[in-house]
Amino acid sequence: MKRNIALLLLCALAYIANAQQDPQFTQYMFNPLSVNPAYAGSADMISMAAIARNQWVNFDGAPKTQTFTIHSPLKRESISLGGSIINDRHGPVKQTMLYADVSYRIFMDKSKLAFGLKGGVNMYRADLLSLNPLESNDPVFGANVSGKTLPNFGFGMMWYSKRHYVGISAPKLLQNKLINSISPSFDQNTESRHFFLMAGMVFDLNYYVKFKPSFIVKAVDGAPLSADVTANFLFYDRFWAGLMYRWEDAAGALIQYEVNRTFRIGYSYDYTLSDISNYSSGTHEIMIGLDLGRKPEADVSPRYF
Repeated sequence: MKRNIALLLLCALAYIANAQQDPQFTQYMFNPLSVNPAYAGSADMISMAAIARNQWVNFDGAPKTQTFTIHSPLKRESISLGGSIINDRHGPVKQTMLYADVSYRIFMDKSKLAFGLKGGVNMYRADLLSLNPLESNDPVFGANVSGKTLPNFGFGMMWYSKRHYVGISAPKLLQNKLINSISPSFDQNTESRHFFLMAGMVFDLNYYVKFKPSFIVKAVDGAPLSADVTANFLFYDRFWAGLMYRWEDAAGALIQYEVNRTFRIGYSYDYTLSDISNYSSGTHEIMIGLDLGRKPEADVSPRYF
């Protein structure tokens, strides 16, 4: 029992230290809509993606996350709509986030500048009674948090072309209170504002191989910066393979195969570099993408992001 308590506390502390109150994804470069609403419509077609992430396998209370996103430009291509569903569970906490996205795109010579807004709700639940606090009468853990609805909104900007992108965003600006408690130990009991900076570019190494470096930086008040750096290679315009490094947290590899111009599937594995590796066998992530209504002129090149 004490081991379970220690593991749950370690899990919670790791989440705080690594700015993970919001879910993170190793394959972020293929699904930016979850953090930046300005990405909506960037594919110039109906684009869908689903990711399932099982973090720190075999670790008690470890995060498990599933997300689905969809977006498309409207007939007036300057305006695009999108939406996302994120289901996240770590320890006693369960969150289901439902968000809608709208972006406005300014068409430049060979690139686009997009501004996006995100709005929705987070349905927050915490099974606090399942924990075993050191003080049996601790009022903080005296009742569960059941179906608390937390509205929120955010914004994003992105400048992109067929071969590059750079974006900044803050998907949740309101700092909603998570648990109704006046305990001094819960003075940080709010949804934290997360700020994201991401960028990537594609280079031709030769006729058959392309190189795509990318990164994402996450900043949260009261926590150190978190940064992912990824090096992806595209072979024969069909098969992606790459390596990633998350600063002082994890290293891993990812692959993706474009079955055809409509369907693609990807997988990534993270090896944990922190002390959690003593209790975990790593992190697995599966991604499926579907693109509908691709324009004829787009068939000559694959999706780079």
